[in-house]
Amino acid sequence: MTRSAKIVVAGGFGVGKTTLIGSVSEVRPLRMEEPITQASAGVDDLRGTPHKTTTTVAMDFGRIHMAGGRLALYLFGLPGQSRFQPLWEDLAEGALGCLVLADTRDLDASHDALGLLDGAGIPYAVAINTFPGSPSYPEAELREALALEPATPLTYCDARDRTSSLHALITLTEYLSEHRSAALLESRR
Repeated sequence: MTRSAKIVVAGGFGVGKTTLIGSVSEVRPLRMEEPITQASAGVDDLRGTPHKTTTTVAMDFGRIHMAGGRLALYLFGLPGQSRFQPLWEDLAEGALGCLVLADTRDLDASHDALGLLDGAGIPYAVAINTFPGSPSYPEAELREALALEPATPLTYCDARDRTSSLHALITLTEYLSEHRSAALLESRR
């Protein structure tokens, strides 16, 4: 029997959400992107991604089977700009959990997504997408900058690399499994 779960992939603009979903999806990913236009100048920060020519305007979608085919993850990538927050809320509804991608060149860009998830009570793990030339920091400093709870998983990945992206998703699913088990035990008390 195959079980399924809705997983959201969130994070700031240009952090690699579309790339991560594309690197792991077993089906051709659905991408809802549009060219970056002059209208976004001054709104979308391209400093970290100067060659970026498109942006997600609705969502990305992909699917991957894990646990020997017993678990199907349906991946929904959220657009990175905070102006899409109403869409974030709709797409996050019913999600079992979220993988938040972060970029050490702009950790503040993750706070909107983290705030939404905390407010909605959606458990999440954070994966630092390791861009070439990006600064590295000790885990304690990253946790403090992102205001993460001690139990929140923090891992690293290269969203372009399938194995690395799978590792981040495995970290999330293991946490979700532990989180659900703890919630079940608590409800039985």
